[in-house]
Amino acid sequence: MRVQSSATGPATIAVDTGTSQLAQASQEPSRATGTLLAALGVVAFSLTFPATAWGLEGFGPWSLVAVRSVLAALIAGACLLALRVPLPDRRHRAGLAVVAAGVVVGFPLLTTLALRTSTTAHAAVVVGLLPLTTALFSALRMGTRPSRTFWTAALAGAAAVIAFTVQQSGGALTTADLYLFAALLVCAAGYTEGGRLAGVMPGWQVIGWALVLCLPFTLPAAVVAWSYEPVHPTLHSVSGLLWVAAGSQFLGLVVWYRGMATIGIPKASQLQLAQPLLTLVWSVLLLGEHLTVAAPLTAAAVLVCIAVTQRARG
Repeated sequence: MRVQSSATGPATIAVDTGTSQLAQASQEPSRATGTLLAALGVVAFSLTFPATAWGLEGFGPWSLVAVRSVLAALIAGACLLALRVPLPDRRHRAGLAVVAAGVVVGFPLLTTLALRTSTTAHAAVVVGLLPLTTALFSALRMGTRPSRTFWTAALAGAAAVIAFTVQQSGGALTTADLYLFAALLVCAAGYTEGGRLAGVMPGWQVIGWALVLCLPFTLPAAVVAWSYEPVHPTLHSVSGLLWVAAGSQFLGLVVWYRGMATIGIPKASQLQLAQPLLTLVWSVLLLGEHLTVAAPLTAAAVLVCIAVTQRARG
């Protein structure tokens, strides 16, 4: 930028065309970084079910969920204190409560209960509906009206998963399936409200305050659960606990929200299409599970349906 003076008027500012080009070029690394951060979030989430299965080798389901929430809350609280982040406005606290109930407590607890009897591959296919469920909640919450193509693809994806679960369980839904479907609903509500709040505060603060908000409940719950459930720590179980607490519950959501804020929700959602398939890979590599042909085929069908909904949403 250079300043030119005029004898007949005030100084005028001339902006080089190169300056605007430089500004545009500076945005490119930001988009690339945002894509990388969102992809790292997807990888972190894809490891949640295998890590939970590891954790269940040494901890009871209630202990695992409560302790992971406490550890994640301590990490989040330390970050909020270190950066001297002020308390959220009172008007945002109801939304944070929804995020806490859905993402911090509901989804981890319900999926952990399901994984006591379900394989991670089976759970990954069912939870592959999460982007569709979140889109439905978002449409209801934000008052948007998706196209018929969107609804058709969403229903097709849901039908594929229901058919898969019924076929895998011998003609009827199991208790684990009911836990997983309930987990979809509460997590979609938490994601939707968290996405809305991320528009008025940094995304990492959304999950950070949601975790801290739960601490008065999760800390006593962890003490009670620890005293009632048998605990047999092993390398696998402790590693799984640490990952779901630090990786899935906090750091994964931090990079995911940051990436989503940088590249936008539609593009970030496209990256999340790979999450169920990644979990299938981890279930084989880390847990030694044997996949049926139906699992990857159903996951691929859901992926196609989600891709159609994303295109239908514009």
